[in-house]
Amino acid sequence: MGQMAETERTGWAEKSEADNVQRMKILVIEDDLEAAAYMVKAFREASITADHASDGEAGLFMGSENSYDVLIIDRMLPRRDGLSVISELRKRGVNTPVLILSALGQVDDRVTGLRAGGDDYLPKPYAFSELLARVEVLGRRKGAPEQDMVYRVGDLELDRLSHEVRRGGKEILLQPREFRLLEYLMKNAGQVVTRTMLLEHVWDYHFDPQTNVIDVHVSRLRSKIERDFDKPLLKTVRGAGYMIKDEG
Repeated sequence: MGQMAETERTGWAEKSEADNVQRMKILVIEDDLEAAAYMVKAFREASITADHASDGEAGLFMGSENSYDVLIIDRMLPRRDGLSVISELRKRGVNTPVLILSALGQVDDRVTGLRAGGDDYLPKPYAFSELLARVEVLGRRKGAPEQDMVYRVGDLELDRLSHEVRRGGKEILLQPREFRLLEYLMKNAGQVVTRTMLLEHVWDYHFDPQTNVIDVHVSRLRSKIERDFDKPLLKTVRGAGYMIKDEG
C-alpha cells in the first residue's frame, strides 16, 4: 500500500511538472530550415509549443507582437542579424529571456552576445538535452512569482514593473543586463552575493565561463548608481562577492 501511494505521488509530481512545461511557448529564430525543423519537432515532443521564424525581420516581428516564454536566436541571420534583433527587442521593452544559439562559440563571441542583451549562450554543435534544460531554466525564471514590485536601498529605488531606476529622485538609465544585476543585488540587499549566485541567477550559467564579465558589469553598474552621489552603496566583499547596503 505504501509503495502504491508513493508511486501515485511520483506520478502526480511528474504530471504536474509536465503540465508546467506544456504551458511554455517559445520562438526559434533560425535560418537553417533543417535545424529549425529538428528543434521545433523535438520541443513539441517535450510538450513545449515552438514557433519558427526563418530570418531576423520575421523573428523581430513575431517576438514583438506575440508573448513567448523564451526566444532562441541564431546570431547569423538574413535580413537582420541576431544581436540586432535582441537589441531592438530590448529597445521596444520586450524582456523575454533570450538564448543565443550560434556557431560562433569562442569566449569573446559569448561575451559579446551576453553584453548585447542575451540571457544565455549555447555554441553549436549542441546536445538537445542541454538546450532543453537551459530553455526550461529560462522559462521558470520568467514565470517565477515575485511579491515586491519595488526594491529600495537607501535613496536608490528599482521598479520591477516599469523597469525604472532612480536615486534621490534622479533617473538612472541601465542596460537590460545591468538592470537584472541590480535587481538581484537589491533583492538580496544586506547579504553577500557570490559570483556563483550571479552566474546562476543573472546569467543562468551553471558553470564559470572564466571571464571577467561579472566584474565588468558590476563596475559599470557601480559607476551609474554612485556617480554624482556621496554615499557608496555597492561594495566588493574581498574573496566573497558583492553586497548592496545602505550603511546609513
